[in-house]
Amino acid sequence: MYTQCPECLSVFSVDARTLAQAHGFVMCGHCGGSFDCIATLADQLPPEPFTELPSHEPGVEPPRLESAVYRPKPEAAADETLPLRDDFVDLTVTPRFARESRANRPRRWPWIIACLLLLFGLLAQLGWALRDTLIADATIGPLLQQTCAVFQCRLPQVHDVSKLRLLARDVQTHPTVAGALMISAMVRNDASFTQPWPVVTIRLSDGNGKTIAMRRLNPYEYLDDIDALRRGLAPGASTALVFEVEDPGHQAVAFDMGFE
Repeated sequence: MYTQCPECLSVFSVDARTLAQAHGFVMCGHCGGSFDCIATLADQLPPEPFTELPSHEPGVEPPRLESAVYRPKPEAAADETLPLRDDFVDLTVTPRFARESRANRPRRWPWIIACLLLLFGLLAQLGWALRDTLIADATIGPLLQQTCAVFQCRLPQVHDVSKLRLLARDVQTHPTVAGALMISAMVRNDASFTQPWPVVTIRLSDGNGKTIAMRRLNPYEYLDDIDALRRGLAPGASTALVFEVEDPGHQAVAFDMGFE
């Protein structure tokens, strides 16, 4: 018998065993298409040249087989007079697939711990990036200081010169060094956190307000106490600063002081 692929029109030879394997549904070995080979099943090929094998319309109803060749005898019915006893009626059995699914269930707690560690690490990085803002905050800053005092740690110093107040200042001729001036100032830290010592800028100007001399002094240049330099300026603390600068002459009639 012969059949034809409707996609590539290739003709194949088939037998009854091939038809019975998939109920007539086969796959073309040339183009890979799947098709019903019974629709074009033919006993013989038409005379060449031919293009397509004739298609058979499927029947509305399947044919009914009447001539039986062999019919097996029915088995003897079981004796229904005696009730069957089931000794395992109260036995509860867990299906094998349920046991396997419970045994193969993945453990989630390592993933939960890993996610929590990653979350804590992310929060620590965020807190370190925003440390100046958090320490300078009026609500969070004191809590951080109290927590750090309990664990005996030290918070990083936050620099905010807008919280530094110049309470008093004075300039006079140096009493022991010729050609020098001695400038004193009283500074207070109005912030709620410890600040590092600022860079002090001193400007000397003439009567017209023109700057004739300027000096920027780093903390280590005007502060000799290394421990005080390391501790910084505590919140609410006031301190006196003394600067020794060169006298620019009689043209200097005014001076100004700022913090950086």
